[in-house]
Amino acid sequence: MIISAMKIYYENILPHLLPPGATFHVTFRLFDSLPQTVLISLKNWFELEVYRINKAKGKGKLIEDLKHQLFGKYENQLDMKPYGSCYLKQKSVAEILARKILSYNDKYYDLIAMSIMPNHAHLLIDTSIQLTNETEDLNNYVQLNKIMQYIKGGSSFLINRYLNRKGTLWQRESFDRYIRNENQLNTVKNYILQNPVKANLNSKFTQWPYRYEKL
Repeated sequence: MIISAMKIYYENILPHLLPPGATFHVTFRLFDSLPQTVLISLKNWFELEVYRINKAKGKGKLIEDLKHQLFGKYENQLDMKPYGSCYLKQKSVAEILARKILSYNDKYYDLIAMSIMPNHAHLLIDTSIQLTNETEDLNNYVQLNKIMQYIKGGSSFLINRYLNRKGTLWQRESFDRYIRNENQLNTVKNYILQNPVKANLNSKFTQWPYRYEKL
């Protein structure tokens, strides 16, 4: 109920833009990466902020700010207080995910940056590669939600087989952000590449093995 309630609030109140050919920052996490106490706390905070925003002027700007705050709270928990199985700490598991992500590069997207953390992963992808002929290709355009199904579904099957486990691997919902300009692009790219440093996984992000940067 907690997760579904958060999903309803997130989808119905926060803007969710998925324009064809856009560039996106996507964060997805393992199913057990956040404890219930944290989810309850975030849900309560979120409900209070939504109530406040609905009574305020300039709602659009406040809602956009709320979206970033919510992401920041989740991200801080994932980075600074690792929880759950953290399967992605295992080199072989992280490599399975990385290979699956790279297998769709140059097909559904141009992979600009990637960082695989112990319990979640970040992607920065440009989907305009699918629109070589915009009028014709929109009929065959693969939306972001479908791309994430391919990545999460395919990697889940392979990782579960490797770990000799069954059941859910990924949390169903992902956080995605539509990149609107070059400044946002550079900021998000730097954030993704520096994430291992922020999480104290390595002193220099160039030494973290589970990352990718398009040169």
